[in-house]
Amino acid sequence: MKEEAATILLIDDHPMLRNGVKQLIELDDRLQVVAEAGNGTQGVALAGEHDPDLILLDLNMPGMNGLDTLVQLRTIELSGRIVVFSVSNHEDDVVNALKRGADGYLLKDMEPEELLKSLHQAAAGQMVLSETLTNVLVASLRENRPTEERDIEQLTRRERDILKLITQGMTNKAIARKLSITESTVKVHVKHLLKKMKLKSRVEAAVWALQSGHE
Repeated sequence: MKEEAATILLIDDHPMLRNGVKQLIELDDRLQVVAEAGNGTQGVALAGEHDPDLILLDLNMPGMNGLDTLVQLRTIELSGRIVVFSVSNHEDDVVNALKRGADGYLLKDMEPEELLKSLHQAAAGQMVLSETLTNVLVASLRENRPTEERDIEQLTRRERDILKLITQGMTNKAIARKLSITESTVKVHVKHLLKKMKLKSRVEAAVWALQSGHE
């Protein structure tokens, strides 16, 4: 049976870039662009309408910028991933995006085949980060300790196990296989642990765990 294509929403104010990314994605029958938006307001509305597997979000947009759009997207119930797609490799932009709930951060100067590979990984639930940004994020983790106290003891044993596996970059499917539970059960545990720890995304959970020494 043919695998169903992962659905993607593009939010970027540059029509030429959206068109180029869309044409690239059309070369891969496992990915499908279901909608595109030229601004944040339209993007939030389309995200609620389509609930795509993946949202590719630009940072620098007029009106409601990418970070504000990200905050708005995190206020609605979305089952997919949100990945920032930007020209900026500045530490502040990367860290602020992850803190606001991004599930990854990719640079627009990526090679096309690397972008497609990252889109597949993101749609499958993995954290994605352009290779050149790893050092930026590691440096930031070393400098910034957690400002908000969170008590990991409020998590159940299973939730702590799952948090540890999330920190290792494992997908829901891989976690389910390792713990011999269903993928839907993993999703429920992830939702609960994020709510208990007041964390917005898997990436923020992983960053917090690394900073706090709970990896």
